[in-house]
Amino acid sequence: MTSPPPPPVASLLPSFTPTRLLNTDQAGRRISLLGTISSTPALLLAERAAFSTTPSALPALTTTLTNIKNLGANDIYFWFLANTTPDPSIPDLKLNLIYPCTDAHIKKYSAQPLRMVTETPEIYAQYVRPFMQAKRDQGRLDWVFNIIEGRKEQEDVIYREHGEEGFLLLPDMNWDRKTVGSLHLLGLVERRDVWSVRDLRKGMVGWVSHMREKLLDATVGLYPEVERDQLKLYVHYQPTYYHFHIHIVHVSLEAGGTQATGKALGLENIISQLETLQGSDDAGMADVSLAYHLGEASELWEKIYLPLKEGRSVDLDKF
Repeated sequence: MTSPPPPPVASLLPSFTPTRLLNTDQAGRRISLLGTISSTPALLLAERAAFSTTPSALPALTTTLTNIKNLGANDIYFWFLANTTPDPSIPDLKLNLIYPCTDAHIKKYSAQPLRMVTETPEIYAQYVRPFMQAKRDQGRLDWVFNIIEGRKEQEDVIYREHGEEGFLLLPDMNWDRKTVGSLHLLGLVERRDVWSVRDLRKGMVGWVSHMREKLLDATVGLYPEVERDQLKLYVHYQPTYYHFHIHIVHVSLEAGGTQATGKALGLENIISQLETLQGSDDAGMADVSLAYHLGEASELWEKIYLPLKEGRSVDLDKF
């Protein structure tokens, strides 16, 4: 008895009947489906195609969008959901718009070689701290202060504690606010004297630990399908902006460059390091060396680390 001839290749995909979702990853951009074709088990792995980068295709990226939904706006930052498909019920693009953007934004999002650097306490105090001060003085934190002071995004605040050691929790603007496997929230502190992990001191362990517990409690309270041990908390160094904040993400969110060694520091590890520091409560993260990566187009590399590498003086007036 001979087997029936296989169906034509062109009919395979239309004949696929899904029965179960096996997995979703890459923040929902790739799925694995179990199903059947002609009563025979079949697996379908579906992944969204890469964007076309030809000059003729780029203008069509925004001109063909439909069903544009504004998720929020704050200062120069805007974020949207939109469609490139005929079905308006299923947005297939998450868009972030920065307008007007600066040279710093352009450098940040441009492809560039990376360099590993080691920031000693001396380099931090002499060069990096003045650099941070210069950036804060340029008003680049207006969007953060808009949130803290209640002018923007208050409808998105999930949890808040006021006071000198206050903080709040809200969705990160890079999250689509619906795909739990790519959940990404942001904890912002109210106090303005903590610019980065460098400002954390041994005497702050209780406050940082309290924030960690409350951020976890609030997240699992709002998203009951997520358990505490499915969440990862970390901070960036160097951060994109100099106001202390904590990232809360689902552990299944694929770790790209922003979660990699050289960029992300686990919050639990920071707490442990603070607890074991030698000295009084004033001992802190400003007293240790930190290694991280920088893009060659970044200001920190161009204005601090490249001159130091080449034996040149650092011009603090250019910050």
